[in-house]
Amino acid sequence: MTWRIVLLGPPGAGKGTHAKILSERYGIPHISTGDLLRSQIQSGTALGKRAKTFIDNGRLVPDDLVVEMVKDRLGEPDVRAGYILDGFPRTVEQAKALDEMLKENKAPLNLVLEFDTSEAVIINRLSGRRTCARCNANYHVRNIPPKREGICDQCGSPLVQRKDDQPETIRKRLEVYERQTAPLIEFYKQRQLLRAVNGDLEVKPLQEELAQHF
Repeated sequence: MTWRIVLLGPPGAGKGTHAKILSERYGIPHISTGDLLRSQIQSGTALGKRAKTFIDNGRLVPDDLVVEMVKDRLGEPDVRAGYILDGFPRTVEQAKALDEMLKENKAPLNLVLEFDTSEAVIINRLSGRRTCARCNANYHVRNIPPKREGICDQCGSPLVQRKDDQPETIRKRLEVYERQTAPLIEFYKQRQLLRAVNGDLEVKPLQEELAQHF
């Protein structure tokens, strides 16, 4: 089966971690809008400069910028076998834009997974997250520590805590999520695509729960 999947859930719910595992298991690309945006910011593109202002303040990047970026990515050859979208759509408007893109290709979504995760777990996870300043590899001081403290295993560059992973910004991000993204749950429920999983679980038990939906 060709899996075209959307992962929903607040920041820190574990979407990226589980998307990578599912990507390897099913041989389909993991498309993270967060990674795509950070790449644009590091490259200093016009899109990246506009997006940086929103990200630094814990706000969502405007729909038109994200839709443009995702549309380009879904036009690449490797998505023909399926894909996992992580971080998109984040609003109902983005979901409608995605529907239009997929109608053109006659390849609709067939699964939306909601990671239902508590605020306490989210803050604990995100405040311990570290990112490589050069290659964007992700680590966690407790769950996924690097071999050498503060140094990326892959390229040897320093690890940093992103501004949007600091507790004050995390709370702002959660407020934004509840206000702008939570309505997506109802949107996909109506389309009978939504399946909820327990985002508070550790990686192995949550993978077992996810497997029940494939």
